[in-house]
Amino acid sequence: MGETSTKKNPTLIGKAENQTVYSVLFIIGICHLLNDSLQAVIPAMFPILEESLGLTFTQLGLIAFTLNMVASVMQPVIGMYTDKRPMPYALPLGLVSSMLGMLGLAFAPNFELILVSVFFIGIGSATFHPEGSRVAHLAAGPRRGLAQSIYQVGGNAGQALAPVITALVLVPLGQFGAIWFTLVAGLAVVFLTYIAKWYAKQIKIIAQQRKERPAQKLKVAPKRALTIAICVLVFIVFVRSWYHSAMLNFYAFYAIESFNITIAKAQFYVFAFLFMGAVGTFIGGPLADRFGKRNIIIISILAPAPLTLALPYVSSVLAIILLCTIGILLMSSFSVAVVYAQELVPGKIGTMSGLIVGLAFGMGAIGAVAFGSMIDAYGLTNTMIFVSTLPILGIFAYLLPTDQKIANWYTPSDG
Repeated sequence: MGETSTKKNPTLIGKAENQTVYSVLFIIGICHLLNDSLQAVIPAMFPILEESLGLTFTQLGLIAFTLNMVASVMQPVIGMYTDKRPMPYALPLGLVSSMLGMLGLAFAPNFELILVSVFFIGIGSATFHPEGSRVAHLAAGPRRGLAQSIYQVGGNAGQALAPVITALVLVPLGQFGAIWFTLVAGLAVVFLTYIAKWYAKQIKIIAQQRKERPAQKLKVAPKRALTIAICVLVFIVFVRSWYHSAMLNFYAFYAIESFNITIAKAQFYVFAFLFMGAVGTFIGGPLADRFGKRNIIIISILAPAPLTLALPYVSSVLAIILLCTIGILLMSSFSVAVVYAQELVPGKIGTMSGLIVGLAFGMGAIGAVAFGSMIDAYGLTNTMIFVSTLPILGIFAYLLPTDQKIANWYTPSDG
């Protein structure tokens, strides 16, 4: 499968085709951590903004909606464009946009200006993710699952920093504490400038090899089967993203209410979920390389279901254990779904990465607004009980085609 998709799309050909470039993978993974830690500041500030500006849960949901929807809508658009015209230096430029957004967030005096600042952070994220995923693919060599895991685990680790950011920075410093994260953005710009230079060299190698090695024709995948597969995968991402969004944005409030704890302590419940989610993201790719991508996707979404159903009814100690287990299982398919989508549609690395990762942001955005409104209308406990049922819908993952079936779709034909 990997060989056929490489021949289909000349933008995937280069030195990385034969060997895994770990130095590039680790740097782009660190940059992903830095980028997503900037995004993590937004939900981390929710308890602060609720108190300082008197925002409602619906308004907090709209802030999350603005961040995630901008990122989700723009990611596949940028990915489609860069599939045809790669843009190495879009990577550092995207983080410059995020830097401006963080600066605005530190000084925003009202809800409207917070939305504007969050918009700039969303644009930066949308620019970073498709090209970052392409860099991971170019540097992957034969180990695509592992490469995406290294890249994606940086993002999940960055998200996991949200509760730590709240407890250590935003609680003592308040909204102005966001100013420190302009330094984080600046560090990412430096790293990404180096990555952009490597990426630009790969493009030159690719251009030369396009002249020397003509593309080989592939069979066309069955249109109906491909459409069903993409729709099912999108639905699975939808389910996972809604559950993840609810936990990221609102579980701290639930812990405060249910366990009678402080804002700072509540953040560590979310941290447990997100940190173990990052662990799951890292191990999911290598497991998929060995046991199959479809198998890992099915296990990832269905195995946590009994635990999520129990979570709203357990004690504070057991909640930590369940959150860790749910996190590692649920997020083990995060990078796997990206590689699976890229192999469903060979030659569209940026587009499919932008679709799947962008969709995760977009569905999370819609979920944040929906759950915020549900909490205002029906209460926190009832909403979290509803959220606990979402992973049951993962049963639809059985409709995904096997890895071997996808490989057979694109077996090279003669002529």
